[in-house]
Amino acid sequence: MDSQRLADELKKILPAERVLAGSLDRKMYSYDSSFHARFNSFIPDAVVLPRSTAEVSGIMRFASSHNVPVVPRGAGSGETCGCLATSGGIVLDLSGWDTIDEVDVSNMQAFVRPGVVHYRLNEHLADFGLFFPPDPGSTRMCTIGGMVANNSSGLRAVKYGATEQYILGLEVVMPDGSVIITGGVNCRALKNVSGLNLTKLFVGSEGILGVITRIRLRVWPRPKARGIAMAVFDSLDEAPAAVLDVYQSGILPSGIEILDSSAIQAVNIYKPEINLPAAEAILIFEVDGNPAGVEWEGLKIAEIVKKRARSVEWTTDKDRMADLWRGRGVVAMAAARLRPECSRIFAGEDISVPLSRVTEALRRIKDLGREFGITVVNYGHIGDGNVHTAPVINLENSEEVERAKGLADAIHRLAIELGGSTTGEHGVGAVRNQYALAEHGEAANVMKRIKEALDPGNIMNPGKLLPPGGE
Repeated sequence: MDSQRLADELKKILPAERVLAGSLDRKMYSYDSSFHARFNSFIPDAVVLPRSTAEVSGIMRFASSHNVPVVPRGAGSGETCGCLATSGGIVLDLSGWDTIDEVDVSNMQAFVRPGVVHYRLNEHLADFGLFFPPDPGSTRMCTIGGMVANNSSGLRAVKYGATEQYILGLEVVMPDGSVIITGGVNCRALKNVSGLNLTKLFVGSEGILGVITRIRLRVWPRPKARGIAMAVFDSLDEAPAAVLDVYQSGILPSGIEILDSSAIQAVNIYKPEINLPAAEAILIFEVDGNPAGVEWEGLKIAEIVKKRARSVEWTTDKDRMADLWRGRGVVAMAAARLRPECSRIFAGEDISVPLSRVTEALRRIKDLGREFGITVVNYGHIGDGNVHTAPVINLENSEEVERAKGLADAIHRLAIELGGSTTGEHGVGAVRNQYALAEHGEAANVMKRIKEALDPGNIMNPGKLLPPGGE
């Protein structure tokens, strides 16, 4: 079905102004933040902007009956082509459907539509003394629907975990247009073990099973106090060891971040006023909770880490905490400053490895950078083994682009070799599904059978998450 005819049919379901079929409009939806998208053209045949479950259901009934692919999309901040129309068809832009339907304070939960931005939700919840704990770095742009679809986590996953731990139920439009509610049709209980856990099936499914149209979230009381410790290490090996020392003492910080020497250098070039100390590694520990507990835990962390670190600073002063956190906050933007004429790319950027092998992963990634002749900046959420890699390349140099692709492949394979995962939080999409069998074995084929059962026409975000082809 050509683009114009498809648009005409969709205008029977939605108001004409919420169906986009112009070439420029469609091209605007052909990108996300991924390296892969830069070198491919994934232009959809039409884009729709639904604002109700009924509209989504109508679109899915039409798509199912005409075998048209449908790709759900949030803010487009993903890094694996997960929201791109790699097989053409309809992009379902849910980012404008941003209603916070209800905050049920007495039952510690909230009901939201998929387009609600993470930062805005937490601003709203603050009025009730509550918060939604997962904390992605893209908080000011990423949507709750996208976070659910990709099972996002972020800076405070050490203590609070990933998105899946806070999803109590979902409204989902299935590929045939039918609508289901998981977690109990009228349920507001915090615990429910009745039936198969369909909620968890859809969390992290990246849009390949259905369209999430409403989310029932578990929310927590907002911590009353917070503190930060920054530790500086002359040896990279000592930093992960210090993290394990803290865990073995019985303390669980809300977040633990690492910057290696490349990240420290990049930050100091980008923002000289931050003036991070030159070192092989810097750790930033965040602690939250009640004021007395925060102070005790922070001082204890400083005492423990001091045995391995060159220096440790602990503070609960709001301004000083902001100063200490700024280095970590800007590193993703700062990475490209190591080569000012080049760009930081998102490729092989968020592997996850066992805590005991973080040092090995960081050192081997540096070795791989040298092997492929690519500048690499390393940082990440060391508390749960989530290592972020930021290759910096000249996008106009085709030979360098190919070497960067080789580096990304080697990093993904390194993660599997070390007993880890190709992605700790940014998803699989169309970039990492080639590693699905190596990472999951026969379980990857079980995933495919679930997909076939729920979406026999393979119209929901085809070509994503699962092993490609007939494997």
